[in-house]
Order: sequence, then structure tokens, then C-alpha cells
Amino acid sequence: MRIAVIDGQGGGIGKTLVEKLKKELSEEHEIIALGTNAAATIQMLKAGADEGATGENAIVYNARKADVIVGAIGIIISNAMMGELTPTIACAISESPAKKVLIPLNRCNIEVAGVKSESLPSHIEDAVRIIKEYLASRSQN
Repeated sequence: MRIAVIDGQGGGIGKTLVEKLKKELSEEHEIIALGTNAAATIQMLKAGADEGATGENAIVYNARKADVIVGAIGIIISNAMMGELTPTIACAISESPAKKVLIPLNRCNIEVAGVKSESLPSHIEDAVRIIKEYLASRSQN
């Protein structure tokens, strides 16, 4: 399975996601770091991503090929991450057939009703749990 971790700005969320996914998943799963900028991609590669690519075209291209896409909720919102996330990127991620696991961050003037206000590390742990459960269910089918 190909898991695309998408992040921008400093890449801190993506870095943490990659570290936890590498620790929790078997090596048969490929983790692709997709950054809206080079700094984010580099952070995710340093964390252990198997491959990395940067920019709009790389994200659009790889979103179609991913089985799972994970990142902050802003990855599906045009002009999020202080404008780094283009409308084209948001559309490509939203329209991808991949399972999307989105971390709820109350930024970009978005608040998700019904989501408990928890710490970022707690949300990341939950995202990793969801991905593990999804991959396990797919391997049983």
C-alpha cells in the first residue's frame, strides 16, 4: 500500500506522522512524503519516508496513485497553509480515490463540529490508528 503524507510550511506534522507510521506499520507499506515546499519534504524524508517529492505537480500526480492520504485537514482546502496549498492541490486530493485521513486543526478559519479539542499528538496517534485499522481491513479482503 502507498501512503502519501502531505504537509507544508515547516513539515512538522508530516515529520511526526512519518515517524509514527514507520514505527507502527510493516515495511511492505510505502510512505511517500509530499511537501508543498522543499523544507516540508526534507523533514519528512529525514523522518524516514521511502520517497519524497515537492510541489503542486508532484502532489497532484501522486494523489492519484496513493491508497491512503494523510495530513492536516487543510490539505483539502484551497489556499490553506498560508496559500501554499493551491486550489489544484486541494482538488486533486479531494478527488483522489484514496482513503483520506485528516487531522482536525482549528486553523484556516475552519472548526470541525463534533471533534473534541485535543492535543496535536493525540490527533496524530488517532490518525495512525485509523490507518492501521484501514490497512488491516484491506488485507483481509
